Amino acid sequence: MTAEYKVHGDVAVITMNNPPVNGLGYATRTAIADGINKANADAAVKAIVITGAGKAFSGGADIKEFGSPKATAEPNLLSVILACENSSKPIVAAIHSVAMGGGLELALGCHYRIAAPGANIALPEVKLGLIPGAGGTMRLPRVLGVEPALNMIVSGEPVKAEMLAQLPGQKLFDKMASSAEALQEEAIAFARSVAATRPLPLVRNMPSKHPLGDAYFQFARNMVKGMAKNFPAPAKCVDAVEASTKKKFDEGMAYEREIFTALMFTPESRALRHLFVAERAASKIADVPDDTPQREIKSVAVIGAGTMGGGISMNFLNAGIPVTILEMKQEALDRGIATIRKNYEGQVKKGKLKQDKYDQRMGLLKTTLSYEDIGQADLVIEAVFEEMGVKQKVFEKLDEVMKKGAILASNTSTLDLDKIAAFTKRPEDVVGLHFFSPANVMKLLEVVRGKKTGKDVLATVMALAKKIKKTAVVSGVTDGFIGNRMIEQYSRQAGFLLDEGATPQQVDRAIEKFGFAMGPFRMGDLAGNDIGWAIRKRRAQERPNMLYSRTADKLCELGRFGQKTGAGWYDYQAGKRDAIPSKLVEDMIVEHRKSLGIEPRKISDEEIVQRLVFALVNEGARIVEEGIAARASDIDMVYITGYGFPIHRGGPMLYADQVGLFNVVQAMKRFQANPRDDAKFWEPAPLLLKLASEGKTFS
Repeated sequence: MTAEYKVHGDVAVITMNNPPVNGLGYATRTAIADGINKANADAAVKAIVITGAGKAFSGGADIKEFGSPKATAEPNLLSVILACENSSKPIVAAIHSVAMGGGLELALGCHYRIAAPGANIALPEVKLGLIPGAGGTMRLPRVLGVEPALNMIVSGEPVKAEMLAQLPGQKLFDKMASSAEALQEEAIAFARSVAATRPLPLVRNMPSKHPLGDAYFQFARNMVKGMAKNFPAPAKCVDAVEASTKKKFDEGMAYEREIFTALMFTPESRALRHLFVAERAASKIADVPDDTPQREIKSVAVIGAGTMGGGISMNFLNAGIPVTILEMKQEALDRGIATIRKNYEGQVKKGKLKQDKYDQRMGLLKTTLSYEDIGQADLVIEAVFEEMGVKQKVFEKLDEVMKKGAILASNTSTLDLDKIAAFTKRPEDVVGLHFFSPANVMKLLEVVRGKKTGKDVLATVMALAKKIKKTAVVSGVTDGFIGNRMIEQYSRQAGFLLDEGATPQQVDRAIEKFGFAMGPFRMGDLAGNDIGWAIRKRRAQERPNMLYSRTADKLCELGRFGQKTGAGWYDYQAGKRDAIPSKLVEDMIVEHRKSLGIEPRKISDEEIVQRLVFALVNEGARIVEEGIAARASDIDMVYITGYGFPIHRGGPMLYADQVGLFNVVQAMKRFQANPRDDAKFWEPAPLLLKLASEGKTFS
């Protein structure tokens, strides 16, 4: 049942019941409309209350119906709101916990609203590249005032009901309930008190005005333009709210709907909606049901107090989980703890962290030089040097000291997790937890599933990822897992482009203009060029036929490892991160070209972007085909949350869909013909060829 109908004396109560957030799907909308009709037809009923069961009034649209005919089938949300307005008996919305999007728009269509303290109120459609589409831009300014309403609509952020109730002149809430527990009882009493009031108040009949009109909306447009250059929706929110002050209500509604419909077809909205669904899909593992038993994680041990180990530790401290950091030398421990303190103290100085919270977090942190002191931890994560021999010593020791049932995790970014698990007698307890640097900031967590990793271990770490506010994506075992296996192909292309005539700054500029946070050469300098050098040396042994440009090796032979040495692909001034083009590097690239007998050619920005991005796409298609990633959208989540791929493009796989897979394949065939490129790599992945030939997409 998606909405329950009960009569309490002379008041009918319609309770939406569509877990988890009472999404306004087709069945729920139908049940609300039926309930209103039933109440209006019953002479004994004098008033109606609409509320939500469980943990929400309503979170808005039902994501399970996104893109399906049910999403717009009658009664659509506009029809249900009209039924509320046209009810001959007063309808009171009893709001608690969450009233967002269509849920708030439904409440605004009721005659009265009562809210419980703590309820989160929002119109978050802008986060999906849309504007509210069921009257939100027309009604919210009428009940809150134009400025607070526009701020809420443009930001999409939730605001507590009690804060909104304090706004001068607000008409959003007719009454605040004394508590969430008392809400229904007080809503029924309030409904009785207004049962005889006529005419019934309608938000649509209230005025929407701003004393400075044009000047205010121009100011709002300028602000929005600076904040959201890649997204059209925020500016359209301003247009719609302005229309609420200048057009008649029904004309404004038609204008809002026109904007909403147009935005639905923009690539930016498609990208944001794709990522919304992709994030939820990534948390699901096909053969690990939601009710899989989980292990209790009350304490964590981290091996290694370096940049990675310290950052990983902070995630757990932030979530209130005690951490013990293990190092081999006291000086290394002292350095690591000093860095953690410095990070937290910086947050305190900026007002982002209260002193008592800082003290509490540092109070949860212990250090040790002995493996014996971590034996009772529920989860241990190694963050030691990326070399198999080093990992072997650590995991053999962990196998010896850790209690039965402890989860043994590796933060390896490229190495074979199954080999690491084989160093223990309990491979079912071993999992990869690949954090991204800086680990206390980056959202992505690659969860690497070994051949023998237990399902309860997977269920536990996926739940733990949510607790420490990470976006977890499951990867199978392969060299580099999802993200680094793909970025290697991207980096190879960047090197070939230098050989053929591009400069590091041209490549970086082109891909940053496309929307990446950082180009491949600036990224290399930030991460440390010696990391890629070590991987290429390993590749030379394992895959001697794999082609690379030699420019990156030559750079490392000069000791130019990036920002940490003050010189990489770019020059850096002490204490600054500005990338300054280097004459020495330019000369080195020119000399290298000459040694290969290459005549440099002019390379367009379009070619740079296509070669870099389509390299990600081709390798991503292979990863999906091999079952390393469960779905193409998981790859998009990895690249959006871990590699700075532009959000407004939705990730490499969705971007390929938007370009058209036929066009992507044609471009790859052109690149295959380039004698300076790796023709074998540009053979389109079988999955890509199959989808393109069938006119299908990854998503």
